[in-house]
Formats: sequence, structure tokens, C-alpha cells
Amino acid sequence: MQLPRIHVLACAAALSLTLGSAWAQVDTLKAIRDSGKLVMGVRDASGAMSFTLGPGQYTGFHVEVCNRIVPDIKAAARLDKLEVVYQLVTPQNRISLVRNGTVHLECGTTTNNAARQQEVAFAPTLFVEGVRIAVKASSPVAGVAQLSGKTVAATAGSTAVQAVRKMGREASGQMTEVLGKDNSEGFLLLETGRADAFVADGQILATLISRSREPAQYKILEPVLSVEPLAIMIPKDPAFKAVVDQSVAALAKSGEVARLYDKWFMQPIPPQGIRVGLPANAQTRAAWANPSDKPMEDYGPR
Repeated sequence: MQLPRIHVLACAAALSLTLGSAWAQVDTLKAIRDSGKLVMGVRDASGAMSFTLGPGQYTGFHVEVCNRIVPDIKAAARLDKLEVVYQLVTPQNRISLVRNGTVHLECGTTTNNAARQQEVAFAPTLFVEGVRIAVKASSPVAGVAQLSGKTVAATAGSTAVQAVRKMGREASGQMTEVLGKDNSEGFLLLETGRADAFVADGQILATLISRSREPAQYKILEPVLSVEPLAIMIPKDPAFKAVVDQSVAALAKSGEVARLYDKWFMQPIPPQGIRVGLPANAQTRAAWANPSDKPMEDYGPR
């Protein structure tokens, strides 16, 4: 039975109002002004990008970039004092915490892609990453083809999981997938022999290997499974995004981002004083020269 047109329009209007309220934009600057606090989402084991030094202590390349943004947010919120509160996030909850405004700046290792841009926004990219494969140095595995019949680990909630599943679909033989709750657990699966390979962002692999008991026991394979822009995630709030974008672009233009990159990836870093040794690739340097929030789908092969 065809519903009267007026009834259809009323239903459509009600649906629009329901969706509108579900996806209502958060006034982030007002929330920060009212609370006097900025909540920074951080990770405890995301390579040199975001990690913990102990209870309540977080640092890393993206964390330090976020701390450089804070004074500009404080000025935009018209505050004399602004307290920074660290909120530990996981791959599983980070998007929802930013989407609902609980976290104002997510300073971990989140890939900016088209699907996520429907729910959250991203600052201009400062690190273009390649998802890669780590194996034991003694392993005969040299690429994706040799992973047939092997056990491959990734971190739950990461885009590396998609890469592993794509490899599984393309493999000539069965491949077993195992997931760690975080990057440390994922690497532990490789370290203890419960997995033949661990798939993650290249910088995460490089950092975990550099901090392992015997770094020479591991190698990162050449194939780049996907090229991904890692960016600071923020709520879908145009006014707040304008402040963050301008601040990030200024850091890139001044050369401060390049200095921070050198500090975290080319120099010894805490807690063990070990050097990651990962020079900025061409796409990362291009991102500094022309700051952009374009999603990973717009990036070509590395």
C-alpha cells in the first residue's frame, strides 16, 4: 500500500532529525573553554609516535606535535590556563572517543582514510607510512607468497588487519590470522614463535625491533602492503579543525616538524636510549612541504 505523501515527508523529516542529532557536531572550543581542559588521546605502544614512559607519562613524535598545538588551541578558546589531560586510547575505541568529543586530539598512529572521514576529521598529515611485514631473520619468508600455510599476526582494530586478510584471500594456500590486543602483544606473538610474521606500520616494526632483546634476530621485508597517511584525529568540527590545521601547517613550514622527526626517528630516544633509524621517506617530506588532510585512497604507490 502506498503511504500518503504527507506521511512519507513526515517520516523523512523525523529520520533526518534523528540522524542529525546522532551526528551533531561538537563545539570543541566551547567544551574546552567550559572545562578548562584539553583531552589528548595517546597510545602506550605505538612505536616512536606515541608511547608511555610510566604511569601517566606519554611521549613520542605525534604526542610532541600535539603539545606544540596546545598553545594555539588555548588562544582560540580564550583561556589563560589550559590543563592537558592524557587519555589512553586503543585501536578499538579511539574513533568513538573522538567522534563523541571525549577526546579532542588523538595523537597516536591513526590512518586517515575515506571511511573514517565520515565519522571524524584529521589534521594535515605529517607522517606517510607503509604497512610492512616483520619476520625472524632466520625465516625463509621473503614476501607475501611465502606466507601461505603460515601464521600471521596483526593488531586488532588496526588497518594492518585489512592487509593481512587481503593477503589471505590472495595466498595460494591457507594462512592463519592471529590478533594481538596491541602492538606489543602482536610483536610478542612473533618473538615467541606463535606467529611466523607480524604485520604493522613500518615505524612500529622498526621501533619494536630496536627495543627487543636481540634486534639482529628480526628483519622487515621489502614489500609495502599499503601506503597510509598517519594523522592527528580530531572531532568533526570545522572551527576546531581550522585552528588545528593552521597550527600544524605552521609547524611544518617553520621546519619544526622536520626537527621533531629527526629527534624521534634518527636520534636515541627514551626509555632505553636506542635509535630507531628510520629516515623520512619522500612522501612524508612531500606532506611537510604541502600540508594536506587527503585520505589514503589519494596516495599512490610508495
